[in-house]
Amino acid sequence: QTQLMESGGGVAQPGGSLTLSCSASESFYRILIMGWHRQVPGKEREMVAQVSDSGRAMYAESVKGRFTVSRDNDKNTVSLQMNFLRPEDTAVYYCKFKTLSAENEIRNHWGQGTQVTVSS
Repeated sequence: QTQLMESGGGVAQPGGSLTLSCSASESFYRILIMGWHRQVPGKEREMVAQVSDSGRAMYAESVKGRFTVSRDNDKNTVSLQMNFLRPEDTAVYYCKFKTLSAENEIRNHWGQGTQVTVSS
């Protein structure tokens, strides 16, 4: 069972910064998309930021201009730099890899989640 390991969550003040990182316990034939989702209690999990293997990044409107997603294909890691944090960014953040196998099978892999709390 593939494990995605997240790190970097914690508490920040409004206007502050945090950086999340995620790595996999194994290598893959191809990682199509690496990204981050978040969820607050009682709400659907939402995509925050993701980057394709061609380097194309996508962001939720609410984080554009504040968050930056980046991937290291050699190390199979993805990071999320979060600046100008707001209380509404408080959530559990999940790392997600969308992978393709040599047999053309697509799978989604999720991390366990890391808590981000923005509060004064």
